[in-house]
Amino acid sequence: GHRELPTGALTFLMTDIESSTALLLQLEDRYPRFLADTRRIARAAVRHAGGWEVDARSDEYFAVFRQSLAAIDAAVAIQRRLRDHPWPAGVTVRARMGIHGGRPTLSEGGYVGVAVHTVARISALAHGGQILISRAALAPSLPEGIVVVELGEHHLRGLGGHALYQVSASDLPGEFPPLVTTLPAADLR
Repeated sequence: GHRELPTGALTFLMTDIESSTALLLQLEDRYPRFLADTRRIARAAVRHAGGWEVDARSDEYFAVFRQSLAAIDAAVAIQRRLRDHPWPAGVTVRARMGIHGGRPTLSEGGYVGVAVHTVARISALAHGGQILISRAALAPSLPEGIVVVELGEHHLRGLGGHALYQVSASDLPGEFPPLVTTLPAADLR
């Protein structure tokens, strides 16, 4: 159960598959197998990086790490494996990813806290294939071939402004359209 999950200062990784409905329509009866493969890829990378799986539902995957560097390692590994996997019907699989740090509360049902909502928002902002990271989850040093690109301050609905960055690896796509964040009038104060 959730009792074995870590507590204290943690880094969250949330991923989901871009255009999963289109993939479902394209793959039809092969979709469950496809989902199982994406989950297996995520699980292996998270375990290898020393993280814990918090939740996996439909095409979403949620993991936690003690160190931000481990979360970054896992995210890059998942992107590489999704790219290299021989998917059926020649489909291309791209995951949106968000990484954020905080001190959540661990309850019976998993983690509770602002950090959980924040990582979900950040992940939802990402384009397929893009890894977005908050300032709270920046690692002191990065592995060879990994760079962090500043994307500026972005408004997350109900959560205020957050400085966001893109984690880029030399062998993965690094060019994405701008992030789309809307600033509702009610929040302009």
